[in-house]
Amino acid sequence: MSDENTNKAISRFLLHLHPPRVNAQAIKYTRTFGLGGIAALLFVLLFITGMLLRFVYVPSEKDAYDSIVYLQQEVLFGQLLRNMHYWCGMLLVIVSFLHVIRVFYSQSIYNERRKNWLYGLLLMFLVIMSNFTGYLLPWDQLAYWAVTIMTNMLSYIPVIGDSLASLVRGGSEVNEGTLLRFYHFHTGLLPLLMVFVMSIHFWLVRKAKGVSVADSSNKEMVKTNPELVFKEIVVALSLILLLILFSMIIDAPLLDKANPLESPNPSKAPWYFMGFQELLLHMHPGFGIFIVPVLVTAFLIYIPYTKGTEVNVGVWFNSQTGKTITIWSAVYAIVFTMLIIVGTEYLLKFQNWMPDVPVLITTGLFPLLIYILPTYGFIYFLQNKLKAGKIELIVSLVTILLCAYLVMTFVGSLLRGEGMHLFA
Repeated sequence: MSDENTNKAISRFLLHLHPPRVNAQAIKYTRTFGLGGIAALLFVLLFITGMLLRFVYVPSEKDAYDSIVYLQQEVLFGQLLRNMHYWCGMLLVIVSFLHVIRVFYSQSIYNERRKNWLYGLLLMFLVIMSNFTGYLLPWDQLAYWAVTIMTNMLSYIPVIGDSLASLVRGGSEVNEGTLLRFYHFHTGLLPLLMVFVMSIHFWLVRKAKGVSVADSSNKEMVKTNPELVFKEIVVALSLILLLILFSMIIDAPLLDKANPLESPNPSKAPWYFMGFQELLLHMHPGFGIFIVPVLVTAFLIYIPYTKGTEVNVGVWFNSQTGKTITIWSAVYAIVFTMLIIVGTEYLLKFQNWMPDVPVLITTGLFPLLIYILPTYGFIYFLQNKLKAGKIELIVSLVTILLCAYLVMTFVGSLLRGEGMHLFA
């Protein structure tokens, strides 16, 4: 095949992914930071490294851990292969999360893009579930007890909690049945679902005429190849190089083989679920595991269908007022969430000193109310002080939810050390 025919074949393939021409504003790196493309590349890298790992990994309670040790110590580049797979998985969670946040704050979820927002949320869920199911496969102490904690959390869901936890585990505790379930989900069902949903996601982006831009009146168009393709190649090669270097320096964690009779202190959920684990220390598990997540999910689904709003699609934070409100809301959430954590810690101590004080104060509805009521007052203040519209108030509420969870994740992951209570 001649070079000319080769170039035509490559161009035809690329046009399945991109239109022949794109808006010049849309391909500026600061428009999207390349997050969607990076997430897609990480998925491809995970698929390739995961397929190679299947040649060595044995999904059984007896041999899973030993196969990982054998991979790291006996297989040529085995340690590097596992490191690449592990760090790509961790980075995919972070990049997918940042991509969702970027899409929301750039107001790219309204009108014809609202359906793609829902598919994006579904993809984010599938990414987390894929990471979580892979978390157990090394079958070491870290993985075993993290999954034990998370499956035990499911039992707090009203009515169906115990049955759901047993269904996920395949029994009353994490065992070989759980390992096999997670292995088949991680290597079979979830990747297929992700490919299917990603295909729809990309198609809907094409249908909406690409990335949203702030100034739709600027119609300057440039050729996809090479203007966009060149940038994607540079980012892809740079990312792969950085991942290889990082994987050569820092190994994926592997503790002792899983021992159901010896629990580490403290036992921790995976880092992306640490916010939920921290939440359970400050309110009743029924609220932290079921009611709050359901309400937040319903709110995120509802946002693009909000009526009576003045949306500036493609404009970060919707307006300058929205940008100011976002900063105020982030500061409020960080400070107030830390105050709540510190306050309930001392209420717990007070509970130990005064056993007659009702448990509702520290683990019931009370912690939720003392967060919701001041937050309602803060949003009401923003509405009147800054003359915020409905969109800006939605941005404020999402920012508060986001920063609150990040604070709880930070506290749970980094500040609660081995055997130490944060404010002991």
